[in-house]
Amino acid sequence: MALNGFIEFFQKGKVGNTFRPKKRFTQGTIRYSLHKQAQASLNSGINLRQVVRLPQGENMNDWLAVHVVDFFNRINLIYGTVSEFCTVATCATMSGGPRYEYLWADGVQYRKPTALPAPKYIELLMDWVECQINNENLFPVSTDIPFPRSFPTLCRKILTRLFRVFVHVYIHHFDRIVSIGAEAHVNTCYKHFYYFVQEFELVSPKELEPLSEMTSRICKDT
Repeated sequence: MALNGFIEFFQKGKVGNTFRPKKRFTQGTIRYSLHKQAQASLNSGINLRQVVRLPQGENMNDWLAVHVVDFFNRINLIYGTVSEFCTVATCATMSGGPRYEYLWADGVQYRKPTALPAPKYIELLMDWVECQINNENLFPVSTDIPFPRSFPTLCRKILTRLFRVFVHVYIHHFDRIVSIGAEAHVNTCYKHFYYFVQEFELVSPKELEPLSEMTSRICKDT
């Protein structure tokens, strides 16, 4: 399923409002060009394992930044389709089945890992990610400003937390995804995400465990 089809499906009003405004790249910047290049590769139907590889001569931090922002936007769209069904009553904990529960800590409001209902956890997670990618000291918009040394580590943390949204949606709300005919779109987004984090070892195997069976099933054909 091409990326254009994914975006069009989730923005035609078929699935309600998006979770929050999209983060965009400034036209004319290197990251805008990389974003368009990545989209073109996806839309061409090229093997997803090849799509995620760093283009020759490009900067790894730029490639990371483009994908972190794109995945943030798309996972927002996906969660927006199930958010009305993800309530304190239905999802009293942020979990991925009985074996996996996620605790929230941000070092500010929640200094210690804290159990929260899934909608609250995901709201805080998305607010936190949005804050990181809108901080130009962390995600510089100009090539004149270097990426911080901690940038790869930050991206690992962001992608690990975004993966938990996939876990929750797949395990607790996939019936909603199927009911609106979005299964193929969501699976493609997940496969793209999975191949990217695997290519650059950005999410630990332990974090990937909750969806390991599904991953081995839907990622075997690419």
